[in-house]
Amino acid sequence: MGEFELIRRYFHRPVRRATLGVGDDCALLRVADGCQLAVSSDMLVCGRHFFEDVDPEALGHKALAVNLSDLAACGARPLAFTLALALPAADEAWLAGFSRGLLALADDHDCELIGGDTTRGPLNICVTVFGEVPSVGASTTALLRSGARAGDDLWVSGNLGDARLALDALRGTHPLPPEVLAMARQRLERPTPRVALGQALRGIASAAIDVSDGLMGDLGHVLAASGLGASIEIAAARGCLAAQWTQAPNLDEAHALDCVLAGGDDYELAFTAAPDRRSAVLIAGKACATTVTRIGRMEREPGLRLMAPNGQQMIKPRRTSYDHFA
Repeated sequence: MGEFELIRRYFHRPVRRATLGVGDDCALLRVADGCQLAVSSDMLVCGRHFFEDVDPEALGHKALAVNLSDLAACGARPLAFTLALALPAADEAWLAGFSRGLLALADDHDCELIGGDTTRGPLNICVTVFGEVPSVGASTTALLRSGARAGDDLWVSGNLGDARLALDALRGTHPLPPEVLAMARQRLERPTPRVALGQALRGIASAAIDVSDGLMGDLGHVLAASGLGASIEIAAARGCLAAQWTQAPNLDEAHALDCVLAGGDDYELAFTAAPDRRSAVLIAGKACATTVTRIGRMEREPGLRLMAPNGQQMIKPRRTSYDHFA
């Protein structure tokens, strides 16, 4: 099977929203009047972002999910994506599973594949996703990292720490009972991009970011862009742990907290909103069937502080986020 037969068989689909899709030198994508184009790229490298023996269908899902999560953090509606894929060989069983997972998630979000590239090489996946967000004149309604204000509440969606819990178990550093690992592994390999919530938070949240490298590290980008500091209430953050943690008898509190605050691969949203928008945030979460938890506040004093229930500042975890070159 050659390159073009591979594309035709597994990745060629009729265009729906695009005016020109797979098969030409460029795709043509129409954006609605009064909207701006939101664009994001992410790369997944075998041995760095995923294990070599990962289920290809799960990998296809995650390859697109991590990009949709970026659109969610901007409050953008998905439109289309391109796929650049390096493969060691044209393995038909692997391609069938990968494309099935990829395109199922694409269909769930009405996000069409409109082009890309394939080549032989070490397994490497690069997706570029396109979305749209309304604009008003020269102003955007997109959620930005720079919009937070002192006194804003700090919120997170869903659960934190599950993916890191699974990763540590798979690496053998913190074993888990099989039933617990199975649940946590779903979060590592099949994250849920909070696309609907991101759009629902437009006009409510003041700033947002997706939690990909770890809550503390990613929140640091919001602090830098907004010129602020923040405090996280440890008890509230601890409440973001999923129920399956209680089934892990050997999980110590320090490791649990480390996973929640700095684990990464959660693909949840961390966002800020004024205190008088609390009801609106909760309504948005309920409308999107997504739990939202208030875990702290933005402050004028620079830096990120972890606060114990007694009001004392705690020592930060061993790490704050994942860094590919640290």
